[in-house]
Amino acid sequence: MGETDPHIHVEQKVVQAGAEVRNVIVSMLGRVTDAPTVVTTGCGLEVPYATTSPRPESVTCLACREHAHREYLRFADQVERLSQNPGMNIPGAQAAEAIERLRDLAKRFAG
Repeated sequence: MGETDPHIHVEQKVVQAGAEVRNVIVSMLGRVTDAPTVVTTGCGLEVPYATTSPRPESVTCLACREHAHREYLRFADQVERLSQNPGMNIPGAQAAEAIERLRDLAKRFAG
C-alpha cells in the first residue's frame, strides 16, 4: 500500500478532493460524507488518505505535483470556456476570480 513511502501525495481527482468539496456536499444534501481510508493518487499509487494533501506546500511527490498542476490548469480552462456561454448564472467577475485561483493553485504545484 505505500507504508514505506515517505512522500505526501495528492488524490487522483485532486480538483474534487478535500474538505471544501465535502462541505459543499453537506450543504447540498445535509449529510456528512466519510473521508476514504485509501485513495488512488496522481502518481497512480494507492495510499492511506492521511498521506495526501490538497495543499501544494505539503505535497512532496513530484509526479503528484505535476498531475495536480495539469489538472488545475485543465479545470481553469474548462471553467473559462463554460463561463463564456450565454445563460451561465455565474457573474463574469466571479468566474474570473475562480479561474485566477485555479491557475494560482496550478502555479503553486508547479513551483
